[in-house]
Parts: sequence; structure tokens; C-alpha cells
Amino acid sequence: MAIPVVGVPACVKTIDPHPFHVAGDKYVRAIAGGAEALPLVIPSLGDMIDPAEVIPRLDGLLLTGSPSNVEPHRYAGPPSREGTLHDPARDAAIFPLIDAALEAGLPILAICRGIQELNVALGGTLHQEVHHVDGRDDHRADESRPVEEQYGPAHTVRLTKGGHLARLFDAEVITVNSIHSQGIDTLAPGLSVEAVAPDGQVEAVRLDTARGFCLGVQWHPEWRYEENPQSRILFRTFGAAVRAYATARAHASAA
Repeated sequence: MAIPVVGVPACVKTIDPHPFHVAGDKYVRAIAGGAEALPLVIPSLGDMIDPAEVIPRLDGLLLTGSPSNVEPHRYAGPPSREGTLHDPARDAAIFPLIDAALEAGLPILAICRGIQELNVALGGTLHQEVHHVDGRDDHRADESRPVEEQYGPAHTVRLTKGGHLARLFDAEVITVNSIHSQGIDTLAPGLSVEAVAPDGQVEAVRLDTARGFCLGVQWHPEWRYEENPQSRILFRTFGAAVRAYATARAHASAA
């Protein structure tokens, strides 16, 4: 059987002075090594690419993190603070892609901005700046510190008793990194909470009605995934779901 393919939507970034479609190295390596699948970067070209043409060529979808925030008009939120980084091209591409992936039952793993995109796609809302919400902690990394420290252990999360992650990790509490300002506010219909930070911020979700694997985490398991037991388990489980989907698709095509 051919190696399964996982789509990785790109961010649009300007580099001296041209726009590029980019995906972080840590994500593509985690898919290649941790999930044992072929990462395929999908350019954010909006309606120039029909999701109906993309999804049948994939066996899974990774929704990555990004320095940018989802534009607030996507969830009827107030205007962003001046200077907030957005990526309207990614927004335009990703939401139709998520809808098509869910319709096809494609395995989905959503990370950081990805969990926020999943929540918005299903009708939820976001806090644009969690650190300005009463009772919430500052979940941002200190960018003055070395990157290894930014992605180091930051706080615990309590896993939902009987939930998918609690069973997967065989744990009640794990320690995660924290590199985000945006976060889930109103949980979308159909999503269940899988993990919560000590301040009450939702840190992981699953889609109850998904036809296949569909899980989102607010932390960054892709960062040096091979050094963290929960990260290894998460990507290995996602990879197994991707291979099962690919096998079923191959059998359906041969029938």
C-alpha cells in the first residue's frame, strides 16, 4: 500500500517582498515521522482550489498553528486590536476545506490555530486575547526567551474523565506548552471538551458526530514530538486513523 497523504494547509507570508505559501517544518516532520504519512502542503488560494478536488486525494488533514489569528468577522466577533496579525487567505481556504473534510469523514488533527478554526467552522466563537479575559491566565510565550524555553512545559491540563485523551494517555493530568493569545470562548455545537487548563480555558476538544478521528488541542504536540510520550501517542494514533482511512478508500475504489 502506498504511503498515506496528509494535507497541511499553508499560511501566506510575505518574504522580501513576495508572498509565499508556507507550512512550519515542525508540522511536516511530525506528520512524516510521528504519523508515518506523507505531508502535502496545500496553498491558500481560496476559491481557486475546489475542496471537492482536494479532499479525495487526501487520507488526513492537519490544521496547524500559526502566528496569525482567525479574522473575527468569521465568528461575529468585535474588531481586532490594531496590529493583530491576520491571514485572510488562509481563512478563505481553510473553512471550506474543513467542511469538505468533515463531510468526507477525513481524519483531522487540529493544533493551536487549528483548534480555533475547527471551533469557528462548527459555529463557535473565540477570545481574541485570552490574557485580557477575567480569571484567565496569560497563555502567551515569552518571545524574549530562547525558542526551546518558549516551547517548554508551561502548565498542566486536566483531561476529561472517560474522554478520548484520558484513555489514550492513560492519565488524568498532563503538562503542556502554551503559545497562544487566541482561544475558545463559546464551544461549537457537537464539540466536547477533552482537556481544560487550571484557569478554565478549553485546551482540547473532540467532535462527537465526526465520522472518523477528529481531535483538536490548543498546545503544540508537534514541537519535538519524539521527546514527549503524549505527543508520540497522539501522532501515532492520528497516523493509524489516516492509514485506516486510506485502506478503506482503496478497498472502495477496487470494489
